[in-house]
Amino acid sequence: MTSSGPEVPPAFPPTLREVMLRPRWIGTLLLCLVVAGVFAWLGQWQLARAIDTDPPEPGATEQVRALHDVVEPGQYLPEPLGGQRVEANGTWVPEDFIVVSARFNDGAAGYWVTGQLRVAERTSIAVALGWAETREQANAAAGELAAAGAAEARITGRVIDDEGVELPPRSDPYELRRMSTAALLSRWHDTEQLAVYRPYLASAEAPAGLVDIASPPPEQKSPVNWLNVFYAAEWAVFAGFAFYLWYRLARDAWEREVEEFEESAG
Repeated sequence: MTSSGPEVPPAFPPTLREVMLRPRWIGTLLLCLVVAGVFAWLGQWQLARAIDTDPPEPGATEQVRALHDVVEPGQYLPEPLGGQRVEANGTWVPEDFIVVSARFNDGAAGYWVTGQLRVAERTSIAVALGWAETREQANAAAGELAAAGAAEARITGRVIDDEGVELPPRSDPYELRRMSTAALLSRWHDTEQLAVYRPYLASAEAPAGLVDIASPPPEQKSPVNWLNVFYAAEWAVFAGFAFYLWYRLARDAWEREVEEFEESAG
């Protein structure tokens, strides 16, 4: 019966290639391949949404369309349709002509007179009818519109996103400084089970006593969304980092083995 002698240490330290070909690091490489593949797919998905392959034609927002063809009650306005010219028929609610302050018209500060236009049974949209330089003028115009009663109207103008709610100033808790459908709805009458459009309509022509609201066509946007392109590039960097991380870990393990070999040899 023979006995094995003491284990003979290797004459040379392992090479980096030998360490990388070990099952542990091959398994880690396969895991990195999966992670990089997911990152690459996410980058491709982001890039596909960075380029609008069917942008709206130049001047499309200037073609007057029916309001219900552009947006439905309760829905957000699609980005390409911001500032779209639309036409709406309806009846004014006499009690709901409300003045909104901090409105600028060609750089001049003033006020808007707004109203609730009932465009269908239990369906309304907020309308900015016109601009006034002073609150007295705006209040007078709102009073005249209210005196006309539930008059029928055909409004042509631009449909614009709601500006959101803002806390009123302490000096006047009833003052509205934003064109917010939600804020106006809280002051409207006969709102039980009422369907309301989220965006508002800026009328192209103002009634008597008010000035037309300055509402130029929206700027033509680039078909390329550079923010999405940036995100796609980030995913590519993440995919490359997965391979670098594998290489760095394997190299660190190899360097530790070389140091241990040198210490034992010394």
